[in-house]
Amino acid sequence: MTRMKEAKKGNITEEAKIVAKNENISPEKLIGLIANGKVVIPKNINRDTKPCGIGEGLKTKINANLGSSSKMEDLPLEIQKAKVAVEYGADAVMDLSTGPNLNKFRKEIISAVDVPIGTVPIYEAGVATQSKGKSIIEMEEEDIFKAIENQAKEGIDFMTLHCGINKDLVEKLQRAKRTMGIVSRGGTFLASWILHNEKENPLFENYDYILEIAYEYDITLSLGDGLRPGCLQDATDIAQIQELVNLGTLVKRAQDKSVQSMVEGPGHVPMNQIATNMEIQKTLCYGAPFYVLGPIVTDLAPGYDHITSAIGGAIAAQSGANFLCYVTPAEHLSIPNLDDVREGVIASKIAAQAADVAKGLPSAMEKEKEMANARKNFDWEKQFELAFNGEKCKKYRESYPVEEEDMCSMCGEYCAIRIAKDDF
Repeated sequence: MTRMKEAKKGNITEEAKIVAKNENISPEKLIGLIANGKVVIPKNINRDTKPCGIGEGLKTKINANLGSSSKMEDLPLEIQKAKVAVEYGADAVMDLSTGPNLNKFRKEIISAVDVPIGTVPIYEAGVATQSKGKSIIEMEEEDIFKAIENQAKEGIDFMTLHCGINKDLVEKLQRAKRTMGIVSRGGTFLASWILHNEKENPLFENYDYILEIAYEYDITLSLGDGLRPGCLQDATDIAQIQELVNLGTLVKRAQDKSVQSMVEGPGHVPMNQIATNMEIQKTLCYGAPFYVLGPIVTDLAPGYDHITSAIGGAIAAQSGANFLCYVTPAEHLSIPNLDDVREGVIASKIAAQAADVAKGLPSAMEKEKEMANARKNFDWEKQFELAFNGEKCKKYRESYPVEEEDMCSMCGEYCAIRIAKDDF
């Protein structure tokens, strides 16, 4: 029985108790949100891991992507990235490996960290297809569902499945004048397969079977946005919205079957369109948690896309997004290194905290008050403890040392707080 089914019956599971305590809400309120599909707790029945709630009324959560590519396979490095991501605050990790040894990578990452793990099973199907000397468009439907089943048994907690792309939508996209076409790997795999085989998307056509697998293992479906915009010019176009309409229908079918689901979103979106995008998703998708990549608010900052995405992420989370997928400085350029992962997570954590303050979450504002008091009292250790990267703060503090504790090298004896501490 899934957590959603338990919630519909009014049963408070152990996972729900833990999440409710962490979020400072009542277990009864939490299971009501789960029953209505507005909160998910991604946790496969075959994996014992720390429960994490994602959705309405909860703290904004962060996901970190990692994994091998066909050009770079370094298992120890990817394991280290996973651990660094979690150390700096990632609430979940997605393994997007596409290298020849992706199955080994996935199993090792599952064992390495105690947070929900997500995947994109069609990557495994694609790698299996190419290992047979075939192209992606020759992928066999059996390989796609085999990958889903295998990963379900291994303990994957949430899966990105591009079920919303169908034959009709691919034909419409061909007639559209998108600047960058399709930028989602999974979306491209399926759209090209549909086009060249003149058949329906197997994930769309066999969605009931996917629901059966998800129900058996209590996997959270992360319904992928295969047609997300890859540049600002393509944002909020007909193809993106039509896919979202399809996903809304699939969310309802999942909720009716007591399968937890969330929806993935853009992408590259101008700042003035972000709030509208969030409202459209929440309306069309029955309040399901929204999982967004960024959004990236300008295409002119390669090397700094952790910043462009943090700007968009803060606006998105304030406007209704529940789960932010981090973007690293290496986005659009290369596979990220350890420093990139760290910077990507911290940038997303900043966005999430800013949004949670704006949403009025008491726990978020409490931390802000703690930092203000620590600064007023020149409590450097407390400041380092509260900071998203205390080590970096400490290095700055020590780079130009001063003898007095009640000042730093920026203002020295002219510190405003020091001068007026007893007066105001």
